[in-house]
Amino acid sequence: MKNKKIKKLLLFSAVAILGLIFIIILTFSGKADSKDKAGIKLGFVMSGHSHEDGWNGLHYDGIKQACEGLDIELIVKENIKENTGQCETAIRELADEGVDVIILSSYGYAAEVVNVVKEYPDITFYSESFDYYGDNLNCYFARIYQARYMSGIIAGYMSKSGCIGYVAAMPNSEVNRGINAFTLGVKRANPDAKVIVAWSNAWDNADKEKQLAKELIDIKNVDVLTYHQNQPNVVEEAEINDVYSIGYHEVYEGAGEKFLTAVEFRWDVTYKELLDDYLRGKSSVVNTYWFGLEKDAIGLTDISPLVSQEIIHNVELAKKEIISGERIFSGLIIDNQGKVRCNEGEAISDQILMNGMDWHVEGVEIYEE
Repeated sequence: MKNKKIKKLLLFSAVAILGLIFIIILTFSGKADSKDKAGIKLGFVMSGHSHEDGWNGLHYDGIKQACEGLDIELIVKENIKENTGQCETAIRELADEGVDVIILSSYGYAAEVVNVVKEYPDITFYSESFDYYGDNLNCYFARIYQARYMSGIIAGYMSKSGCIGYVAAMPNSEVNRGINAFTLGVKRANPDAKVIVAWSNAWDNADKEKQLAKELIDIKNVDVLTYHQNQPNVVEEAEINDVYSIGYHEVYEGAGEKFLTAVEFRWDVTYKELLDDYLRGKSSVVNTYWFGLEKDAIGLTDISPLVSQEIIHNVELAKKEIISGERIFSGLIIDNQGKVRCNEGEAISDQILMNGMDWHVEGVEIYEE
């Protein structure tokens, strides 16, 4: 009897010790995999100024809100131009200031500094280019093409001429998928319409953007204009010429009712999710962040009263389809050279959307000056 009691006592003790060891392991592994919020510093590199409207101002507002909510110290490097060597200098300065994270908030930065990033393995980098990855280099963006598609439906219904102008910076994958999604939306509303694209070859060139917008109106008879640049210069030109326009980033203050809507990033959503994962130690597990309507990371701003409720209903229907899992780039898709890019029952992969979209869908016409 005594031996049985001793055996039970030993068994109980062994179970208790194993349980304690298990708890200790969980506790320390959790600490190893997560970050201590106290003292986290984040460096934010941007191509313009924090007080600007459009791309840069919205990015700054988004990262500022996310950092404040997570008690992360924010250090900003403003007006860092692409392809000038300034990005490398900004990274080295931020490293000297002891940052833990660096966010590169313009498309072209990663190509310049992909080798510089490798020199700082203890810093986690996030870049807006899907072309470059690394052990400490992750990618992020928002599925703005979903909002482009919805705005294209509005443009297709509102255009009387069936000619819609699109002033775009350059033909990289980011810009091309926006053009293509917009055009698919336009053709959903009006299968005979076309989207005429004019290249400005820069993110910021006010004179060129306005010139191209005016030429699309005068020469190509477009009656709706949109754009993909940092500033709303195309909307300004549309206002002067009394044609419809669709914005990018945010509402253009002072615009009349012919400003139909704008496709909008809600950067605080993406940045909060990204930084939450960083603080939980997941930055080495999730190397790509690409949120859309399902997270409310993108959308449309208020729609002009000139747009009928029937059109708005069709836009809302498209939104519900996307949220439910229907893919914009699916089914039969033919490019503007007559080549089949997607067959019935198929969908174009995220990988191609991210960095392999070097073509345009049927209905896109490139403007030659």
